[in-house]
Amino acid sequence: MPRRAIDRIVARKHLCFATPLAVFGAEHLSSHQSMLAIVPSYMPWRMFWVYFVGFALITASLSIATRRGVQWSGLLFGAMMFLFVAMVHLPRAVTAGGRIPWTIVVREMSFGGDGWILAGIAMGDDRNRRSKGFIAVGRVPIAVAVVFFGVQHLLHPLGLPGVPLEKQMPPWLHGRALIDYLTGAFLMTAGVCFLLAWKTLAAASYLGTWIVLLVVVIYGPVLIAALADPSAGLQVEGINYFADTLLFGAAILSLAGWRSGGLAANYDSGGQARDYLH
Repeated sequence: MPRRAIDRIVARKHLCFATPLAVFGAEHLSSHQSMLAIVPSYMPWRMFWVYFVGFALITASLSIATRRGVQWSGLLFGAMMFLFVAMVHLPRAVTAGGRIPWTIVVREMSFGGDGWILAGIAMGDDRNRRSKGFIAVGRVPIAVAVVFFGVQHLLHPLGLPGVPLEKQMPPWLHGRALIDYLTGAFLMTAGVCFLLAWKTLAAASYLGTWIVLLVVVIYGPVLIAALADPSAGLQVEGINYFADTLLFGAAILSLAGWRSGGLAANYDSGGQARDYLH
């Protein structure tokens, strides 16, 4: 793919991040009864938290899409995701065990890291210890997720690529194992780069673009097929797979706004957002 096309995708990382948040927020508001089962039983006012999270996700989506107040929306979204891991996903993974619950734990942590990276970049000062701290902390769960998912792709080479959950690639797709093996190799190579803070910008640009292309080429038809099914459960599943993988791609693309030695200049001197790779 030409470098200019990759640059255009990287420059739209905020939109790739904001879109799934809006989808998840709408799900909280429209499917509040099913979401209620996820809230820990010890929490008071459980239905209130379902609605609160829904409105919070939509608000964060608008903030990130317009690049206004991202230092707060990214920070708070990241903190919320880390709390979800500690309160919901990690206890479930420890109790149930198995590949899928732990994959969800790693995925949700990468989403939290993404929020903190965007918040750190939005602070816009390469010399700011706080911004560099958020980026350094946020980079770790994304790097861990990328390596972990890479290994899962090599072990389970017929699953949908990107976030390796239960759903398999559709049978009409040719070279399914090859796609997963390639994705796994890309993930593991990029994950090492992220952990070592070496060639981070290039690795994030290429891997993030690859994940977004997978979302369009593979998850797009899967989503269309799910929406055409009369079952509401299958429709929601198709939407969630599409949005989850797009958000994971955005998490990787967020690292393209950071490079070893400092922040990429995503903001001008007046604090207005501008694209580093233009």
